[in-house]
Amino acid sequence: MSTVIARARLRAARPRPRALLAALALLLLLAPAARADGPNSGTPWVATLGDSYISGEAGRWAGNTNGSAANIDAGGAGAYWDNATRTGEAVTRCHRSTAAEAHIGGGVNSVNLACSGARTSTFTDSDGNFKPGLDFYSSGGNVGQALALQTFAARNNVKLVAISIGGNNFNFASIIQTCLTDWLLSPSWWPDYCNDDSSVTANFTAANVRTVTSAITGAILNVRSAMSTAGYADGDYRILVQDYESPLPNGSGFRYGESGYTRQDTGGCGFWNADANWANSTALPTISRAVHDAATATGLTNVLHMYLGSAFNGRRLCENTVGLLEERGVANWRAAGAVDNTEWVNMIRTVSTLGSDFYIQESLHPNWWGEKALRNCLRQAWNGGAPRGGTCTRSATGLNANGEPQMTLR
Repeated sequence: MSTVIARARLRAARPRPRALLAALALLLLLAPAARADGPNSGTPWVATLGDSYISGEAGRWAGNTNGSAANIDAGGAGAYWDNATRTGEAVTRCHRSTAAEAHIGGGVNSVNLACSGARTSTFTDSDGNFKPGLDFYSSGGNVGQALALQTFAARNNVKLVAISIGGNNFNFASIIQTCLTDWLLSPSWWPDYCNDDSSVTANFTAANVRTVTSAITGAILNVRSAMSTAGYADGDYRILVQDYESPLPNGSGFRYGESGYTRQDTGGCGFWNADANWANSTALPTISRAVHDAATATGLTNVLHMYLGSAFNGRRLCENTVGLLEERGVANWRAAGAVDNTEWVNMIRTVSTLGSDFYIQESLHPNWWGEKALRNCLRQAWNGGAPRGGTCTRSATGLNANGEPQMTLR
């Protein structure tokens, strides 16, 4: 009798299959749902958007030389390869280099959506290269940077979006070409300055400055729209708007004279002194003011400003405080003191790019050292997850623990 009772009790204690399934279903309903990374979930990300001054253009080269390119080749042949397999570019000639400022590390993931040559709106350049703007363009697999950000941010926890945009709206590359041509084709005793050429001054009229400022404002608002559509409230992330660093010294700071062709043939900086002065006193401040005015005009409370105008002072192209590798007795970019003796801006190259690994579009852009300096600035702006703005300048010689130039953000 006791055995029968025991067996009956055992059967009663065992859950029936249907009851077990129902219990499991109830547990699944009550348990918190697992979610993929996205707004406020998972590892934080920094995203960079905009043009060549943030994409990493020229980030392959650490300093300048007229000797072997191998001596300044810090990035290697794959410096601009950013596709999924690291075998080529995701978007041809965007030149998103491995040295780009986006990659601050320290437990923070990064994505570089910027593109060399980009303006506020998407276009295709004269060579047929797609140039995504800060918009929602979509056609044939090509998308604007705002749309790319929207898609990315929907499945990743983007906490900071850094932007560099507007320089190409002012026709930066065309201005450089005009200034170089004027220097090459006029003698020192009768210089033809670019700063009074109509093709240059047209970019800086009050009307055009207003037009470009409005376009930049719209681009930043597109970024906000992208993040909002991806599920973010304004307080969930920050937008860091940065301006442009001076690439050339004032005329008195060049280490090569104006007469002859040494300034360009050797240094790759064919500008008249007066044009260099104008660039630093008028052109660059006008562009930077437009950028920051545009950011302010958005009215967004999560926008921060980073000022870079003097970040490279003392390390600019052809500045008399630095030099080519061969001029400063530096064997290669890895040599001790290379960061403090060589330039952080790539020289202006023309026909010398033929048959080489250099690109004309790399001219007058932050090189490996410049990109790493900007990365240091961006890491300080990230501020351990409490982003802040400020003015970034050189603070000391040598390199920090991350192999970057010493910079300070105040």
